[in-house]
Amino acid sequence: MARQSHRFLATAALVYLTSGPAAPSLSAQPVESIAGRYRAAADRIIAAALGDSSAYERLTQLVDQFGHRFSGSENLELALDWILAEMERDGLENVRGEPVMVPRWVRGAESVELLEPRHKNLPMLGLGGSIATPHGGITAELLVVESFAELTERAAEARGRIVLFNAPWDGYGPTVQYRGRGAIAAAQVGAVASLIRSVTPFSMNTPHTGAMSYSDEVERIPHAAITAEDAALLMRLQQAGERLVVHLEMEAQTLPDVESRNAVAEIVGSERPDEIVVLGGHIDSWDVGQGAMDDGGGCVAAWEAVKLLKRLNLRPRRTVRVVLWTNEENGLRGGTAYRDAHRDELDNHILAIESDAGVFEPTGFGFSGSEAALEMVREIATLLVPVGTVTVSRGGGGADIGPIMREDVPGMGLQVDGTCYFWYHHTEADTIDKLDPREMALCVAAMAVMSYVVADMDERLPRD
Repeated sequence: MARQSHRFLATAALVYLTSGPAAPSLSAQPVESIAGRYRAAADRIIAAALGDSSAYERLTQLVDQFGHRFSGSENLELALDWILAEMERDGLENVRGEPVMVPRWVRGAESVELLEPRHKNLPMLGLGGSIATPHGGITAELLVVESFAELTERAAEARGRIVLFNAPWDGYGPTVQYRGRGAIAAAQVGAVASLIRSVTPFSMNTPHTGAMSYSDEVERIPHAAITAEDAALLMRLQQAGERLVVHLEMEAQTLPDVESRNAVAEIVGSERPDEIVVLGGHIDSWDVGQGAMDDGGGCVAAWEAVKLLKRLNLRPRRTVRVVLWTNEENGLRGGTAYRDAHRDELDNHILAIESDAGVFEPTGFGFSGSEAALEMVREIATLLVPVGTVTVSRGGGGADIGPIMREDVPGMGLQVDGTCYFWYHHTEADTIDKLDPREMALCVAAMAVMSYVVADMDERLPRD
């Protein structure tokens, strides 16, 4: 009897432990969320990023010491030498410059003068890739139009003239078409040169440069930008019935390609070093201003994000790689060369993050990838509530990571308050004083948290 009672109790205990209401079960255990697992690490990263202004100070040193960093220039190569040496001093791993052949467009002397109905020097910037004027310049009547459609309507008036596109700001995408295609459209109707109103919503008599293009189907003509104020003035004079005559001189030339570099450094992953999260910006700038906002700030924010992980001894399971791409502004050679050099690794590129919108107050990220991956990065973004960065929208990336995104690598772009970005974009006014140390530190924090968690979590971001 005692033996049977013991057998019954043992059986009852077994049943209770394996199937009773309090039985431990792997399937019944709550699964900790990604945000839950990484909240402490994220808080450390944010606190460290906001603890000083080291990112702003490093950017200041870069832009004050080297100035603008146009592709093909000595400034760019000296800056890259300094960057690679600093990355070594930071203790980052596999520091290297990966070679890239880049175009070399040289601005030379340039000017625009209004000769009739009165004399006025018009501040201007030649557009990147433009040809020069003939020796002695071009003197011609000016025709002002507000759109491609108006030019078509007035095609007969444009022959032999300089055409000015006084296109009002309608957002960057629509308005930049006049910079990109203006010379083609003007040449198609027989113009001898073309000018544009600078692509900006706000101006303090500051011209904006940028890339332009030609077509083999029509003659190449010089192409330059003047200020929004002067474009409006010339429109008013034309509407008042005045005859407008301008003199344009440009010495621009395109020289043979030269060698440059993408600057690369890493924290090698502790468990899955062949899987890579890459982040960065473009180190080249236009040949005006300091390129502090576009895109020295994005480069240094990404670099400092990786340096911060190193300083906090946060070595993720996967490799985190910072890349400062060269030649985004007038060729995209750096992003293309990176894709070609790392093509065999792209299946193991888990995520690519770019910062190329200025390092103003961050507002979130744009993401291009699968729905499942989007939900995961949205959860990670909840860790950034202390910096105000909580939204991840569908669609995002960047020009430099575009080539690898087209090879199915998920892409992400840091989004910031863009209120003032196009005020200074591609101008002499893109200087360090336009940026705020705390806002830049917030950008560092956002990029560091996102890259660290994606690089360390158990799951890969799913591509399907």
